Amino acid sequence: MTVRATSRRWAELLGQVGDVLSDVPAFLTAPLYRRWHLRWGATAAEVSASFPGDALVPGAQFRATRAIRIEAPPEAVWPWLVQVGCSRAGWYSNDLLDNLARPSATMIVPELQVLDVGQWVPMSPTPTERTALKVHSFAANEWLLWTKADSTWSWMLTPTDNGTRLVTRIRARYDWRHPLTAALSVLLMEFGDFAMIRRMLRGIKVRAEASRGRDHAVCQDPEHPV
Repeated sequence: MTVRATSRRWAELLGQVGDVLSDVPAFLTAPLYRRWHLRWGATAAEVSASFPGDALVPGAQFRATRAIRIEAPPEAVWPWLVQVGCSRAGWYSNDLLDNLARPSATMIVPELQVLDVGQWVPMSPTPTERTALKVHSFAANEWLLWTKADSTWSWMLTPTDNGTRLVTRIRARYDWRHPLTAALSVLLMEFGDFAMIRRMLRGIKVRAEASRGRDHAVCQDPEHPV
């Protein structure tokens, strides 16, 4: 590895550490404002709307609907969701914690754009039925549903005049028949989820808007204006 590459890697790592440290207050205090962060960015209509997968986890103790406005059309947002996953394009969030310190992709990765029902959405290098999500169902550019035994994670992309409303919903059940797993789920969902999802939504927004800007710049050929 060259000196320049080493310096860049250290800069990336320090940036990831800084991201985690800046989110520590949100991690520690999330239960104190739970009712607010469970609907961060979402409208009342989005919170009350039905989403794919709502009926798959009855008795879910954790139910969150969050949203963000993106100034890019759904077809510019969708590819960023398709390639999500640990050791794939990452989670666009705290890479130090959820992507083995590998920086999340800042470009669309063509080889990760194949989406099939049943494929893994890994949350660790070695996905298992208990720890990893799977693609349950989807409608391209409209909605996507990931599931595992105790939870569902759905995404809804709604076109607007200026771009897209990206809404995500997580429903999780704490299964106390498996105390250690349930306790870990409580820790992750009640303390870690909000800061990570907020950063992920903002990460998708930045990437989708930047990619749209690049595409627009290519189209604005001065000799062949659109």
